[in-house]
Amino acid sequence: MYAIPTNPDEVTPAWVSSVTGWQIDSLELTEIGAGLGVSSAVYRATLTGRRCPPTVVVKLTAADPSAAFTSTVLHMYRREGKFFQLLAPQAPMRVPVGYYGAVTDDGSQVALIIEDLADTRACDQIAGMELTDAERCIDAIAAWHAKWWRNVDGLTDQCAALALGNDLYPALLPGLFAEGWNKLRATPHCTPPASLIELGNRFGDTMTKVLQQLDQDPVTLLHGDFRGDNILFERDGTPIAIDFQMIHTGSAAYDLAYFITQSLDRELAHVHETFLLDRWRQRIIQAGVPETDLERIADDYRAAARFCIVYPVVASRGMDLDDPRQAALVNTLMSRLARVVEDHPATTN
Repeated sequence: MYAIPTNPDEVTPAWVSSVTGWQIDSLELTEIGAGLGVSSAVYRATLTGRRCPPTVVVKLTAADPSAAFTSTVLHMYRREGKFFQLLAPQAPMRVPVGYYGAVTDDGSQVALIIEDLADTRACDQIAGMELTDAERCIDAIAAWHAKWWRNVDGLTDQCAALALGNDLYPALLPGLFAEGWNKLRATPHCTPPASLIELGNRFGDTMTKVLQQLDQDPVTLLHGDFRGDNILFERDGTPIAIDFQMIHTGSAAYDLAYFITQSLDRELAHVHETFLLDRWRQRIIQAGVPETDLERIADDYRAAARFCIVYPVVASRGMDLDDPRQAALVNTLMSRLARVVEDHPATTN
């Protein structure tokens, strides 16, 4: 096994050539994704050589120690590596081509070389996704869920996914959440809306019950981080999913709640939430999923939507909240989660 680079200086022409079989004469790395609070260090490599694409994306372990720690203990690097090895060839949704992937035995160091999708259209998660794009994403994630509906045996054993009910979460998430929550409450740049204060204060007491609910049959494979910043679009509007560090098994409602609550402007979500959920239901039934399997989706959706507070809070541990883009992202996501609490007051725990 070739050594995994621990920093961008170790991503050399010789290393790329050795792990891909390409003949690289020179390369230039440019950091991308800065200001998004990502859990990896992400670079675009411009390549000169033979039998190689002109550019690729290189993902390494996050430079921020807090982000790297969280990603390691939650097996995020392992999951993404296994996705490209085992699941990407089966995905019914467009995903990047994986050229190389390796993770250390302890899961703390990762190196991925994947297709560069710079020619596609990105979604600005802060601005919010347009309804037409959201409809296409709902259709795509419905196909994804249908593909692995009641068909996830062995994926957790292979570290390709974590079950939402995994014991890691009640052991680790309350502490990680508390660190992020205290950081948000202390910074002048990110202020949790009043309607989220009780939810955040009680998160550690309620999260285990919610995750157990979302881990009941029927389960499917979840993208786990299906939101605007992790979705690109082809010129014809076809969605492309990226970033597979949060692959889970569990209720499909988890992906739906995360996508709608995190990707759509709060007013658009308020108006079209039910329409998008109905559209997903129609698509997945058309794909062959029995309607009787969907009896709990509405309840699971409400529970998952409230659980989604975990993402901006835990991510903030490794973010520079003095950076305007990162602070704006956290504030936007918290505002959208406040909409969930306001629109579904009867489900407040």
